[in-house]
Amino acid sequence: MLTAGEAHDSTAYIDLMGERDRDPNVLLADRAYDNDAIRDDVRARGGAAEIPSKRNRLVQHSVDRALYALRNRIERFINRLKNNRRIATRYDQLGNSYLGFVLLGIIRLWIQFVHAA
Repeated sequence: MLTAGEAHDSTAYIDLMGERDRDPNVLLADRAYDNDAIRDDVRARGGAAEIPSKRNRLVQHSVDRALYALRNRIERFINRLKNNRRIATRYDQLGNSYLGFVLLGIIRLWIQFVHAA
């Protein structure tokens, strides 16, 4: 799902969850996704929301730290993907060409992973 550069990440939540074949058991997300609507939706789908609470939230939710630490793997992958300058700066005007270069970057990382093993 590609959104505009100035759009908040949580605005794409409904579209992303609509593309899934099955409902998640656990949703790992950062503080930007901390709102009651997302938490209620995940709970209605039978999952658990592992989202740290914003600091100004009146009701603070606890997070399983060991489970939330797995989110670091996704962040590291995106960081390695952004080592490709064209992906990090988004030179392409069209979404299709940008997503094509993202796919090429992913393939490049996958080939390095496969040949290292």
